[in-house]
Amino acid sequence: MKYIVVLGDGMADYPIEELGGKTPLEAAFKPNMDAMAGAGTLGLVKTIPDGLPAGSDTANLSVLGYDPRKYYSGRSPLEAASMGIELKENDVAFRCNFVTLSEDGIYEEKTMLDHSAGEITSEEAEILLQEVNRHFADEKIRFYPGVGYRHLLVWNGAPEKWSLTPPHDILGRPVAGYLPSGQEADTVLSMMRKSAEFLSGHPVNRERIARGLSPANSIWIWGEGKKPQLPSFSNKYGLRGGVISAVDLIRGIGICAGMEVLEVPGATGNLQTNYTGKAEKAVAALKAGLDFVYIHIEAPDECGHKQERDNKIKAIELIDELVVATLREQLALLREPYRMMILPDHATPLALRTHTADPVPFLIYDSTSKAARNSRGYNEEEARRTGIYIDEGHTLLGRILARDTGGI
Repeated sequence: MKYIVVLGDGMADYPIEELGGKTPLEAAFKPNMDAMAGAGTLGLVKTIPDGLPAGSDTANLSVLGYDPRKYYSGRSPLEAASMGIELKENDVAFRCNFVTLSEDGIYEEKTMLDHSAGEITSEEAEILLQEVNRHFADEKIRFYPGVGYRHLLVWNGAPEKWSLTPPHDILGRPVAGYLPSGQEADTVLSMMRKSAEFLSGHPVNRERIARGLSPANSIWIWGEGKKPQLPSFSNKYGLRGGVISAVDLIRGIGICAGMEVLEVPGATGNLQTNYTGKAEKAVAALKAGLDFVYIHIEAPDECGHKQERDNKIKAIELIDELVVATLREQLALLREPYRMMILPDHATPLALRTHTADPVPFLIYDSTSKAARNSRGYNEEEARRTGIYIDEGHTLLGRILARDTGGI
């Protein structure tokens, strides 16, 4: 038996009036997911335990079978693992976004316009991060380049208790009520303020503005944490696992769990990612001996944050057409049974532009099952209608990887 998870980040949503009361999952043309729902099992799963942040970090830990209440130690250390940064015992890692703030007034009066600085390229961002390091790096503090707008700050000896807000949680809002607080918050806030002074006029940003693009005119620091300790996936489940993602967070979870990180050219973490390449890489890895592959696609989440309704629907349709369809076709040629699970990690409602902790719909398809289900497709309402609800999200994967699905 082979196992595949297709994770559409932020794919779940709320009903939208302009879509006739449908969610993007209901409105999307996704014949492959819907056909699998007709022959599979639908339900709702709570991926984010009460009291923990509604983030991709906690949610993906749950989906991969790790209880966030036990193993979550912050987002950034997971990203550090993907970036090859070895954290010392006394290091605290922070996520550092390049963001676009409004240009008006003092820093506290600015508005968060874009958490991704117009999806700035990695090449542009690396140049800007060199300037950030030139101003702020010392024997304790250093910034490390990541992918696109996503970067890392490592601070040796930093306090562990902070109140820091993800920038995608405050899109369209003044930043005044969301600035850092904590024991050394002034250090972080000072770096953010000063970055706005020297980044605004940087040649990279002047060139972006000339091309009609959003400037990366500030850094935004959040997502603190220390090095995690995850038991290996192979010891936990007795399977060789791999992960496919363009996002350092997901790759880092895989690395910390001892899984193989599978590289896919053209995987970007946005709507223009290499969907087909991810599916083909997964099948090739299964052919080569892996038992389990986790395919993460960021696009629906990015579209949710940007309130791009049509693009969110398009992202779901591309996942169906280029990922799920490719998997079904190529897995059939393997002549080996498989189970596939399709789900979001969390909802990213277009109306809110941020993550929520709402239970999300999951679909389990077993290629050996002949039972027909009374399902009209894969979406939130159909999953709710089944009455199947998994309250402990980290237990779901174990049920699928067992010899039977534990009654699901």
